[in-house]
Amino acid sequence: MFAWMAWTTPVAVFFICIALMLVGMTVWEIKSPTMERKGWLPIATTRGDRLFIGLLTAAYINLIWVGLGEKMQEWFDLEAEPTVWISFVLSMAVLALLMRKG
Repeated sequence: MFAWMAWTTPVAVFFICIALMLVGMTVWEIKSPTMERKGWLPIATTRGDRLFIGLLTAAYINLIWVGLGEKMQEWFDLEAEPTVWISFVLSMAVLALLMRKG
């Protein structure tokens, strides 16, 4: 079923984190319904809206990181492409920032 995907440890961890966030947000929403609020995003958002925007942003950060991996190796004279764990941590930090302040 998932054979088409290049399953590496970072990819699996990324998708497991997304699944856990969705389950956590569902439980949180049931326990404490959300109200729209205005943060620094240009629209009023709920927790679910911010999670969706944050997940899209996290996906784009990881795609850009993977896409620029070979270029970064050339630019910074690295022996190997930079690890995707860096983009994972960066994307989760951006997601947390969007959830908190967005």
